[in-house]
Amino acid sequence: MRPSFQPRLINDPFSDPGLYIPFLYEKRALLFDFGQLHSLSTRDLLKITHVFVTHTHMDHFIGFDTLLRVFLGREKELHIFGPSGFFAHVEGKLAGYTWNLVNEYQTNFTLRVTEVYPEETLTRIYVCKDRFEPQRQQIIEPFAGILWKEPSFYVEGAILDHRIPCLGLSLVENFYVNIIKEGLKELGLPVGPWLNRFKKALYEKKDPGDEFHVTWERGGTVIEERTFVLGELANKIAAISPGRKVTYITDVIGSPENYEKVINLANKADYLFIEAAFLDRDKDIAQKKYHLTAREAGELARMSDVKHYTLFHFSPRYTDMAEEIEKEAREAAKKEESEDTRQKTVDGKD
Repeated sequence: MRPSFQPRLINDPFSDPGLYIPFLYEKRALLFDFGQLHSLSTRDLLKITHVFVTHTHMDHFIGFDTLLRVFLGREKELHIFGPSGFFAHVEGKLAGYTWNLVNEYQTNFTLRVTEVYPEETLTRIYVCKDRFEPQRQQIIEPFAGILWKEPSFYVEGAILDHRIPCLGLSLVENFYVNIIKEGLKELGLPVGPWLNRFKKALYEKKDPGDEFHVTWERGGTVIEERTFVLGELANKIAAISPGRKVTYITDVIGSPENYEKVINLANKADYLFIEAAFLDRDKDIAQKKYHLTAREAGELARMSDVKHYTLFHFSPRYTDMAEEIEKEAREAAKKEESEDTRQKTVDGKD
């Protein structure tokens, strides 16, 4: 059974951070961080609907211009989330260009930008045809850990310490609808866009007694249609399995406070993508720069009880030493929890 999303880092571990998360059988993707996006095709970029930016250091935010350029002139709405002060950085980017020609576009491109604070989020809307001037009305909503929510998944965020606020992120799938191919064949049903509607109906917990229309399409035109009872169809072609969880952690100091937040956010994740900027022998440098060591990354993976973890964001000082970084994290991930580690999490002492 295949997962409904397949996350992948956009660059090698020594290059700009970023996690691209495309959805299976959908022309849709999420993006965690805005590093260099040159490895992604235009087709990949156009699938992106939501971007979650951990912080606006250049290596995490330089890709904003690339995505903006691709989206211009298209009928798109792009949601972007970032920590406190994010509006100023987005508006600074937008102010760097001249927009006197955008009223000639026949399409309408809109940015919905959200700043994240400990107890609330603020959202501003920027419309291309208005030269990206922010609309006067600002949307204020309470924040209790969930940044975005849909019937099939939600995105959690935690504000971590990188000497500046930095977001830790988790994509959590509520459950996964697996399509049984044998069931489709038995009923003589095609694979097609209707399956996305079918899954959506299950995610939204529609009444099992509702009618559901299976369609055959050619060139976007419906050429045949059959009607089923939703619950009966689900019993024959769908198998429900637990959802997947993907966590993304980068640019944080290994403090007791960050440890607690990361462990809560990444708890039992299927995939943890976590920075390992320095080797433990250079821990003093890591702490000065507010980054994790490979040992701390492995330790956090173990303490969070994740199934798989992937390291990234290596310091260039370790070029040709990636294996050593991986080894240090691997050893920490396998170790039994030491008394010192227990003290760090229980007593809050480092």
